[in-house]
Amino acid sequence: MARLTYLSHSGWLIESAGYKICIDPFLDGNPLAPVSAKEVKADFIIVSHAHGDHLGDAIPIARASGGQIIANFEIANYCQAHGAQTHALHIGGAHSFPFGRVKLTPAWHGSSFPDGSYGGSPAGILLTVEGKTIYHSGDTGLFMDMQLIGEMNPVDIFLVCIGDNFTMGIDDAVKAVELVKPKLTIPMHYKTFGLIDVDAGEFVGKLHQKKFRASLLQINQSYDF
Repeated sequence: MARLTYLSHSGWLIESAGYKICIDPFLDGNPLAPVSAKEVKADFIIVSHAHGDHLGDAIPIARASGGQIIANFEIANYCQAHGAQTHALHIGGAHSFPFGRVKLTPAWHGSSFPDGSYGGSPAGILLTVEGKTIYHSGDTGLFMDMQLIGEMNPVDIFLVCIGDNFTMGIDDAVKAVELVKPKLTIPMHYKTFGLIDVDAGEFVGKLHQKKFRASLLQINQSYDF
């Protein structure tokens, strides 16, 4: 059994087979974060893109924990130059790790480091642990190839951005679920800032009307699978 915990915004902690895997750990500077970066230990940290609310605290967590950052080539190089262990991937590429498998998918967004330099292509993340596949959308607009992603990689849990303005809003995210056809959908990337303060309950309700299984995790709440 594995455990998925919501760290707010697009941040998650997955515990599986004795490993701790963080995704997009934006904690310090995040008004909704339930813990500080100093309280988080991770064996692996997966980063979807270089924006500050996703790269977040990946480097200090990796340095303090001795963990490895998994990200696109540009982010991996940046993190390595700042003292972190890294493994570089790129869009469409996959690699097996001790905890399972990671594959990067396309995501329609931007990606730049805090200094404004190019952060490589933004990505979604397919994470397979204990025979279950999690699709973390990253920050993205709606795109038709989500259907192909779902067809080729049956998704057990879809972590999907719904906050609008910078990413998909509620209605586009509902269409994304229709394309991916996951067994369970959990919304993310909402309410952290005023510009993305949408009603996640409305999103879940619309999915239930369409007979999709959806769940709303509160911050720091966990789901076992």
